Amino acid sequence: MMRVTFIHADGKGRTEAEVDPGSILLDVAQANMMPLEGTCEGQMACSTCHVIVAKEDFDRLPPATEMEEDMLDLAAGVRRTSRLACQILLTEAMDGLTVHIPGESRNMQGPR
Repeated sequence: MMRVTFIHADGKGRTEAEVDPGSILLDVAQANMMPLEGTCEGQMACSTCHVIVAKEDFDRLPPATEMEEDMLDLAAGVRRTSRLACQILLTEAMDGLTVHIPGESRNMQGPR
């Protein structure tokens, strides 16, 4: 098992999750009630699973593909350490990863 910490959009709340290596970060986030929409269900056709990886953890991730970079251009509140949660396959080397849920997002499904 490994640990992932989500910092809530308000910057105050924290949720720690224990997960198995090989899990997709978006799935872990949604299972822990994080407000990541994931409209395209991991097909990299939206940016609704945008997260901001903690600066100290960012270099532990494999680089984003050009396609992921293009989708991040559509996300609200992008930072230098922004990634799409659907593209992060968690490995043991990422144990202790901390990600911030952005305070703003784009709702691709429209009002509910």
